[in-house]
Amino acid sequence: MRYVVLTEDDIRERQEEMISRVSAIFSVPRESACVLLRHYKWSISKLSDDWFADEENVRRSVGLPSNVVHVPDCPELTCGICFEGCAANAMSCAGCSHFYCHECWEGYISAAVNDGPGCLVLQCPEPSCDAIVLEDMINSLTKDEDKVKYARFVLWSYIGVNKKIKWCPAPDCTCAVEFLGDGNYDVSCKCKFSFCWNCAEEAHRPVSCDTVSKWILKNSAESENMNWILANSKPCPKCKRPIEKNQGCMHMTCTPPCKFEFCWLCLGAWSDHGYGTGGFYACNRYQSAKMGGMYDEAEARRERAKNSLERYMHYYERWASNQTSRQKAQADLQKVENEDLTKLSDVVGIPETQLKFIPEAWSQIIECRRVLKWTYAYGYYLHNKAKSDFFVYLQGEAESGLERLHKCAEKDMREFLPTADSTQPSLSLQDFGEFRVKLSGLTSVTRNYFENLVQTLEAGLQDVRATDQSASVSTSSSKKPPTNTKGKSGRSKVARTSQERSGDRWPCDRCTFINPSSTNSCNMCGRNKPRRR
Repeated sequence: MRYVVLTEDDIRERQEEMISRVSAIFSVPRESACVLLRHYKWSISKLSDDWFADEENVRRSVGLPSNVVHVPDCPELTCGICFEGCAANAMSCAGCSHFYCHECWEGYISAAVNDGPGCLVLQCPEPSCDAIVLEDMINSLTKDEDKVKYARFVLWSYIGVNKKIKWCPAPDCTCAVEFLGDGNYDVSCKCKFSFCWNCAEEAHRPVSCDTVSKWILKNSAESENMNWILANSKPCPKCKRPIEKNQGCMHMTCTPPCKFEFCWLCLGAWSDHGYGTGGFYACNRYQSAKMGGMYDEAEARRERAKNSLERYMHYYERWASNQTSRQKAQADLQKVENEDLTKLSDVVGIPETQLKFIPEAWSQIIECRRVLKWTYAYGYYLHNKAKSDFFVYLQGEAESGLERLHKCAEKDMREFLPTADSTQPSLSLQDFGEFRVKLSGLTSVTRNYFENLVQTLEAGLQDVRATDQSASVSTSSSKKPPTNTKGKSGRSKVARTSQERSGDRWPCDRCTFINPSSTNSCNMCGRNKPRRR
């Protein structure tokens, strides 16, 4: 296992084990052992080295008095905060000689707990005293809600200083993940939320953490608003206020108090327009200036901003669309597990334990939607023309395979469920067996394809090499590939290279992935190499 999911009970068990060890080795109370471990960031080895080297120095730095002072046996003491006289049994101290009444202690501790984790190093109210307030005193003098908060801070202190453990970032999840070391940082919590242990963002293979950071920042940055303004508006020639033209003719009138009338194309005064410019509602100046090389820098910058915005919107819309489809698939998976499996089991007479292939298919759809979503962020930052063409082809094949699986799991299964009009499905048990074989096969093929797609993208599309005039999918051929063609799904696909036709590489019959001649099975879907006639 690359990681271990820890519940709060697991973390408390680890803490109690370490506290018991320190308490037994150093012969100190449990509360003192807990303070020592928190001070040394739960490292028993560092604590042992310093403790046996100079125990008094460790006690002094932590705030544990060597000689604990007890409440004197007298009828009445004066509180150091409210200066009221109280009975001795209504007074307490932090192991030092400063006594305060229980009411003042409760207010003092409650204020510290509500301020945050700083209450773990809470000291005696006397400014010149370094004695630390122990957990048993807090539990005996505070309200129940403050006890719960303090216990949670103690729990968090173990995770906050441990570099190998992090909390699950999912909302309302109380689990943590201990990473045991591997190149793949994707982990899945018990709450079914998958995230990257390295950056704590949602699982994002095959995209790197740096790319995810840039993509998220770009989605929320104000720079895109400025790009939209540059791409879709022009400044008034007189007052320079940005104006958007969303309808009408080229005759523009600025808003009051400016009210300047100008031409949208050339930004010249409308009074200068007439039959000499092609008519009052036509402007030849813009086209003639553009053809004559007098296309100003502002207009060129506006065109660049428009192209950049269009490219970004292309990738962002598809990124967001796959995220929406993934959320819908998660809801469908819950419905299948909670309702549909029971109905299907009653209809076809098969135990639910033998219908697990359906939730497995939905789980694969959810995972593939996540991968496909992040491939659009990958493609946005891919500027190599040769690699970009091959990437578009692989992405198109991935979308096509995923849509086939999604359709089979979503629509084909409905035919076996009873409808409102009839209590029995129209298909037979033999049809259900064929559906089972089909769905299981599509799940396996899609899983293999996406696993290999992720590995290919993480490797940086190393099989792609570009020359000055052409690009190929091989490291030994530089011939120009044929013109792009349209696939069945309407997406552009890179045609097979001449190297395939020469026999150096072979296309898979199932997923059409181009494989090296040295392999006997497809690197994407695992299908055996077709025999040559």
